[in-house]
Amino acid sequence: MRALDGEQVQEAVAGCTAALRTTADRDWTGVKAGRLEWSCHRTALHVASDLIAYAGQLAGRAQDSYIPFEITLDEGTDNAGLLHVIETTGALLAATLRATPPDVRAWHPHPFRSADREGFAAMGIAEVLLHTHDMAEGLGIPYEPSEELAESVLTWIFPHVQPGPAAWPTLLWATGRGELPGRAPVTEWRWRNNLVVPAGRLTLTGVRPAAARDLRLGGDGGFDWIEGGPYEGTRDAAGMMVKAYEAGVHRPEFGLFVLVRREDGRAIGGMGFHGAPDEDGRVEIGYDLVEGARGQGYATEALRALSQWALARDDVRTLFATVDRDNTASQGVVTRAGFKQVGEGEEELAYELRRA
Repeated sequence: MRALDGEQVQEAVAGCTAALRTTADRDWTGVKAGRLEWSCHRTALHVASDLIAYAGQLAGRAQDSYIPFEITLDEGTDNAGLLHVIETTGALLAATLRATPPDVRAWHPHPFRSADREGFAAMGIAEVLLHTHDMAEGLGIPYEPSEELAESVLTWIFPHVQPGPAAWPTLLWATGRGELPGRAPVTEWRWRNNLVVPAGRLTLTGVRPAAARDLRLGGDGGFDWIEGGPYEGTRDAAGMMVKAYEAGVHRPEFGLFVLVRREDGRAIGGMGFHGAPDEDGRVEIGYDLVEGARGQGYATEALRALSQWALARDDVRTLFATVDRDNTASQGVVTRAGFKQVGEGEEELAYELRRA
């Protein structure tokens, strides 16, 4: 799987500056950037401001708000100088991404109040691609990024958007900038960074569609697994998630999570939901661990944490799980996590945990 990093940020910036440099001798302040209310000049400065802000969030390890700083242009800076600022801030974000460990998360409001380095990379790329489109539209010049960059943005921070026939038109539609046959126009939108849930010795890291595809196809999903991982159940769950994403019914917070040990950053298993809650607030949960991580209480810690997170939501009232009759270890996990047996079949036992 191709991870999002500084290379892709600089690729996006290079495409932006190459397109806009052809109009550097024009008055950008007097031209509106496509459907935006901003001028092309203000939009270009906004791109640079976002790139340096994202670098600042990661470098400063911001946890509660944006780092309180902004950039300004020296008086008399022309369009060529502004493009140089975009190149420079893009390079600073790229360097910050390369220097940031994978477990670091910094504050960002949408939607779970934090993002990791891949999230910030995707947001930076999205700002560059979309606002270059806006400026190009206003200036009347052609612009189209690579499908690979557009698809990366979609599969990293638009997990709730059903894929279309091509990535770039889908991204434009998803952000209110275009039309897709058979889909209603978009008037409000937000991208969505992945959810993480702390669980004692573990972090439950929400899996993005790009990672789920890689796991389904036999890859590592961008995680550093202990020997023997990922286990078959995690790959099956990734396949279920990909199907939901491609069908347009995936809800990211009710998808797959990878269990990552805090002590060494290594992945040891998977846990997640078999879809969104039904109309009665009932949702199924499942999990597995790599063999080398079993018998150490990890599954119980993770199940308790994810159950607590789910039952604190207004749309969840009951969690249920099914366990093979001969899997006494898993029966112990659900029991220790507070689930009660509510039924039994020839091969499986049924357990539930209800909101108090």
